[in-house]
Amino acid sequence: MARRNHDDDLLLEEDELTAAFLGEDSNSGSSMVTENIQTSAGNPADEQWDEDEASVPGQLAVDVYETKERLVVKARTAGVNKNELDVSISDNQLTIRGTLSAGNEDDVENYFLQECYWGEFSRTIALPVPVKEDEIEAVLKDGVLTISFGKVKQDTVKKIQVL
Repeated sequence: MARRNHDDDLLLEEDELTAAFLGEDSNSGSSMVTENIQTSAGNPADEQWDEDEASVPGQLAVDVYETKERLVVKARTAGVNKNELDVSISDNQLTIRGTLSAGNEDDVENYFLQECYWGEFSRTIALPVPVKEDEIEAVLKDGVLTISFGKVKQDTVKKIQVL
């Protein structure tokens, strides 16, 4: 990468810096870099989405933490009816599925901005500690789904005799 000396300081030229950041050769890709930046900065409403992307369920953000006795998973599910939630556990993996409905939008003519996710979502989490699958409590309150598990007590250290 070429550098130029300006007042005894080594500086990268702007196009070279952009090319270096994007991993391109400064001589061959700088005009292409500018085109890509201009294209990607267009109006989101004008972008065309693949049908495959539209059919992929959104991923639910979660918090997972433990207390002395319990493992807790919290997920923000505002706008989801508890009847539209499917929560299951199998082999120490928790799965949360649901649908977030935008309501009736038949009269919408044009979106100016659409950032909210509407539709199906799903999340499967490998639980970090063994839990008692018969001691689970799931509560949906104020748009937050809280799932609490009783933890399996782990013995301290078990000595294994080698034969």
